[in-house]
Amino acid sequence: DEVSMNFRELLTQMNVSNDQFIRTTDAEHKAAVQHMWTTLVENGAIYLGAYEGWYSVRDECYYNESELVDGKAPTGAEVEWVTKEPSYFFKLSDYEDKLLEFYEQNPDFIAPESRKNEVLSFVKGGLKDLSVSRMSFKWGVPVPGDDDHVMYVWIDALANYISALGYPNVDAGTKYSNFWPASVHMVGKDILRFHAVYWPAFLMAADLPLPKRLFAHGWWTKDGEKISKSLGNVIDPVELVEKYGVDQTRFFLMSEVTFGSDGDFSDEKMVQKVNSNLANELGNLAQRTLSMVFKNCGKAVPAEIGSYTTEDEALLAKAKELREVASTAVANQAINKYADACISLVWDANKYVDEMAPWALKKTDPERMTTVLYVLMETLRHVAIMYQPLMPASSNAVLDQLTVPANERTFGHLDTSPIKFGAPISKPVGVFPRIEMEEPVQV
Repeated sequence: DEVSMNFRELLTQMNVSNDQFIRTTDAEHKAAVQHMWTTLVENGAIYLGAYEGWYSVRDECYYNESELVDGKAPTGAEVEWVTKEPSYFFKLSDYEDKLLEFYEQNPDFIAPESRKNEVLSFVKGGLKDLSVSRMSFKWGVPVPGDDDHVMYVWIDALANYISALGYPNVDAGTKYSNFWPASVHMVGKDILRFHAVYWPAFLMAADLPLPKRLFAHGWWTKDGEKISKSLGNVIDPVELVEKYGVDQTRFFLMSEVTFGSDGDFSDEKMVQKVNSNLANELGNLAQRTLSMVFKNCGKAVPAEIGSYTTEDEALLAKAKELREVASTAVANQAINKYADACISLVWDANKYVDEMAPWALKKTDPERMTTVLYVLMETLRHVAIMYQPLMPASSNAVLDQLTVPANERTFGHLDTSPIKFGAPISKPVGVFPRIEMEEPVQV
């Protein structure tokens, strides 16, 4: 319960919304898992045998002798020998060819490509039947018709993807019929095997559709070292938020590394990234644009503007292309490229400001000044709307200052709801303060 509450609280602290918080101890989940088990038995995919072998408590995984590295699991986790005991087995060996055929017919099922190669190598190496129950403990979901056994954790845990949707109720109009098969499973690289091999095999055996895609993300290191309690370099996300801000933390985590690869965290990188892309570029663009509008346009969005020049149209065209570029990035789980597209547009907008010099146009060509400022406000509107998934609070703060109504901030409003001419604006306030690095203590 304490661990569960920690994660619930972290969702709130990180400003993450969720439709449901799933625990595999829920009664509905247990009923769903037992129904799936019964289906697997009826389809001849489970039988009673006996098991002995190496088991990692931390990984919740059995390993073959050949997989051990210096007496430990490939992940570095400790393993223990499980003495021979009765166990139910899933006929995983029956699905080796079926899985390989599925991977070939669905080449984008596993990503990134390097992870796909790992899975193919594992399956081609030969699959053995999988122990799916234990008698040595009582926590877990009881095996239907045999209370001496509880289900092995992965058949229990993986089924939560469909139990959360109301399985076994698969009727039209249910959450299951609306949302399954899932568009993408986002998993850590250390549990890809369970999702890419065991889970598809379970679903095949139960005559259920498979998810459309699996994406394995990497691990974070700190200052070039693996994060571990023994090294004392664990990163507390709550402390990050308290120190740097929730949106700044979200932005860094989603923009710093190529999604799918490992990433290295350091306070210096965090400060440099936030100050460069947010404080210096986006924050400065919003502040100086809105300040010039407030000061030179009667504290309101320009009421009238002139014709667009080639430079205006080029910047607005890139702003309008942002959604498509970001959409392509998200479809490929390239979250960092999503952020890069926004960063690039902001960079172009700042260059546009310097070249157009609206502060000088006030005296030489006031109409041109208002046009330039309106183009910048429209560009900021696109950026802020597209940044909402990454930085919801800060993006909405910018949209507030741009006078964008709260009900006109979805992606669908990008092309249909431009900033209204003549709308009054308030005196702008900074949204992204610079972060100052703490000076190292001299000893």
